[in-house]
Parts: sequence; structure tokens; C-alpha cells
Amino acid sequence: MQNFGIKEALTTLGVKATNIGTSTGKKWIRSKGESISSYSPVDGKLIGKVQATDEKAFEKVVVEAKKAFVEWRQIPAPKRGEIVRQIGEALRKYKEPLGKLVSYEMGKSYQEGLGEVQEMIDICDFAVGLSRQLNGLTMHSERPAHRMYEQYHPLGIVGIISAFNFPVAVWAWNTMLAWVCGDVCIWKPSEKTPLCSIACQNIINKVFAKNNVPEGVSCIVNGDYKIGEQMCSNENIPLVSATGSVRMGKAVGRTVSERLGRALLELGGNNAIIITENANLDISIRGALFGAVGTAGQRCTTTRRLIVHENVYDEVKARLKKAYSNLNIGNPLDQQNHVGPLIDTLAVKAYRNALKKVKEEGGSFVVTGGSLSGKGFESGCYVKPAIAEVKNTFEIVQQETFAPILYLIKYKTIEEAIGFQNGVKQGLSSAIMTTNMNEMERFLSHNGSDCGIANVNIGTSGAEIGGAFGGEKETGGGRESGSDSWKIYMRRQTNTINYGNTLPLAQGIKFDI
Repeated sequence: MQNFGIKEALTTLGVKATNIGTSTGKKWIRSKGESISSYSPVDGKLIGKVQATDEKAFEKVVVEAKKAFVEWRQIPAPKRGEIVRQIGEALRKYKEPLGKLVSYEMGKSYQEGLGEVQEMIDICDFAVGLSRQLNGLTMHSERPAHRMYEQYHPLGIVGIISAFNFPVAVWAWNTMLAWVCGDVCIWKPSEKTPLCSIACQNIINKVFAKNNVPEGVSCIVNGDYKIGEQMCSNENIPLVSATGSVRMGKAVGRTVSERLGRALLELGGNNAIIITENANLDISIRGALFGAVGTAGQRCTTTRRLIVHENVYDEVKARLKKAYSNLNIGNPLDQQNHVGPLIDTLAVKAYRNALKKVKEEGGSFVVTGGSLSGKGFESGCYVKPAIAEVKNTFEIVQQETFAPILYLIKYKTIEEAIGFQNGVKQGLSSAIMTTNMNEMERFLSHNGSDCGIANVNIGTSGAEIGGAFGGEKETGGGRESGSDSWKIYMRRQTNTINYGNTLPLAQGIKFDI
């Protein structure tokens, strides 16, 4: 294993001090967009700059993508899968430098950066198999000498808007499935992590060049919300997949629906773990700890609420307090550290406002939070993970704060606990810690968790690509990654074939002339 420094990683990935931020593959399109500066939350240093995509450049990308789709969809799906297989091999080759860039530009630990690239590799493997399983159905017709079946066809251009917290994995979830389905993609990454998109495009370009893939199958556009709005309103883009805040998702959904397009939304989470009196507390503490402080609380699946039975509440609180005292906070590239920085100082401000709100609403702190400064914390983005005792009805508890704040809530009955769990507007991930079969089955039943993800004896954070990922309520209802998520990237068609010599009408209708 080569020990890449950040400079070596950038050089290996072809990321420069100044980069063009618009690409249709081999072509990098200059525009008059403003320059986006990427500062690392790790040390506050400038990593590099990216030229944003202006309106004219965006239109060039759409034109190129439309042409590419006509050619790309003609390639048999297993052949498209073979190209995705090669992308997976390329990602294995570049796993370390790309993981290092993810860690440095976003601020998550190096291990989590490597894990994110592994997710990309895993979805490539999944997509390769999927390329031979884009199956439809056959049905019996009510009419004699007729046959019916369903099939799925490539959809067109898929627009992808990704968030800073997973700067490469969520893009891969979408693109690898879309590509084997015969679609082409236009990716707008977060303006907070633009360099990761440049690195990914450089890796993809090498594979595409070797396979003579048409220009325009893989496109990137960089910029702020204005480029996102342009993507959402463009009628040439039948599907927009957007990951981000509920506020952003509502704007995307509204704009896309006005033109009757499709929106795949993966939005906020206010996730809870229920710890029952029958729980294995060793597992429970470990799951709650990583769920609450992993990625410095900046995952959509972060554990934000811990709903604990009154009989084990004091023990759970004491063990968590001890565990938090052993957390190392600092440079995420140092693998001795458990918690890195927040993405920027605006996130720190939101974190501090949430702590203030806890006090105003009558909560108390088990572990006191606060900002960190001094040597090693010069970026101003480091904070202490906090634990607060609260009520589920507190206004701040009902909101998602993208920071390492864990809310402790006491309960008496399993019905009360599930009521607390479901009593928020978001519905992404949930978990119960118990060795009692009745409790776990109740939690997974139609009377249980109302989230898209419901786990037993594991935490809320961390998902495998084999299962569909997404949530209900204000989380948006979308599903990405595994299972049958591929269907949203295709258009569905029902076919009826008459192989007889007469034309009987459905429902026995008589229409004689």
C-alpha cells in the first residue's frame, strides 16, 4: 500500500491548482463562470480552484449528452456492464489517492474516505451483474391468440445533484446503474467539494477512451444552486436525482414536477436508535457512538436521537459519557483521530445555534459541546461532540442539525418508544437494540418504524449497496443503489402482440361495422 500525501494524491488524480469545471468526457469546456475555491476544513488551506459552469456551457453539455444517448443506448447492456466493470477496476487502482482527496476536501476520516471509494467499487460490481438482469415480465392475455409482456428501455439524460458529505459515492450509486441501463449522466457536485468531481472524471475518461465510449456519456457541471435550477428546469433531462437538504429537495421537486419530469429525492434524516431493556449494551453503545460521531455527525443516516428504556437509561448515559471522553478529535488524515472537522464555519454556526437552542428549551448536557481552537484546529471547523438530555417534543430535536449532537430521550413502553421514533417529519433510517423477538418484530411491522431503513442490533449509519437506500416523509421517498432501484432510470413499456387472424377487443367490447 502506497502512502499518498495529499500533494501526491492530487497529482495522481490529475487535479491541478486551477481546473476547468465543465466536461463532457475528453472535452473540457471553458466558460465564463466564477471561480470556485476549495478550502480544506482540515487545515483551512486552499486545495485548488474550479471554474464554474455558465449557462452557455451548460447548454453545450446537454447537446453533447443528447447525442451521446442515441449512440450509447445502442450498445448491448452487458457490453455497457463490461465498461462499468473496468471502471470498478480503475477505482481499485486509485482507491488510496481518491480516498485521501475525499478525506481532505470533505473532512471525514481517511478510513471513511477509503470506505466511500469502496462503495463506488461495490456499486460497480452490482451494476455489472445487473446489466444482464434488466428483466421485464410476461403476462397472460384475456384475449385469444394474444401475448403480453413488459420491458424496460433506456430513459435518457440523468441529472445528478450530490451533497458534500458523500462527494463521490452517491454519484457512483446513480451513474453506474444509469449507465448499464443505457442512460447518460450530467453530474453537478456540491460546490463545497468540487475537486472530487474532477478526479472522478479523470478516472472515468481513461476507461472510456480505451473503450471508445461516445463523448457526452459522463458529464460534469460545477457551480452553485443556479446550475442546479437550470438542470431541474431543462426538459431534455427526464430524471433529476438530488441529494441534500429538505429545503433543497422541495425546490427540486417543485421545479421538476412543473414540467412533469421525474425527481429522485434523498433528503434529510432525523434518525433514532431505540435501546430497550433487553438490549446488548456493548453492541448498543458501539452502534450509537459511531452513528452519532462518524463523519462528525454529517451523514444523512447519523444517529441524532437515542431513545432509551428507563431501566437502562442511567447505565447507557454513563457508558456513553465515558466513551465520548476517549474520542480523539483532530486531523482526519491521522488515523488515531475518531472525529474530524465540520465542512465549514457555517456548519459550526448551525451547531452552536443548536446547542444554544437546547438550553433555551430546557435541555441539559451530559457531554458539553463547543468549538475548538488553537494548534491543529486553525481552520475553525472543529467542534466537540455533545450529548444532551431532552424531550422529543423540543423544536430543536425535531430538526436535523448536521453536526455531532446526540439527544438522549427516556421511554417507558415500546409503544411510546416507537411513537417517539416516528414523531418527526423525516423518515430515513432507524434502529432498535434488543434481544427480545417480540420487540424486534413489532419494530419491523406495519405498526413499527415508518422509515425507509429499519435495522435490528446495528446502528442507523452505514448502508450496503445491495439494499435500496432511501426514506419516507420529508426524506423524499426516493430509492438509490441496490435492489430494484434501477427501474427509475428506465422507461417502462407494456406490449401486447396479436398473433391471430381476428381482432377481439379487450373487455369483450363489440364494435362491428
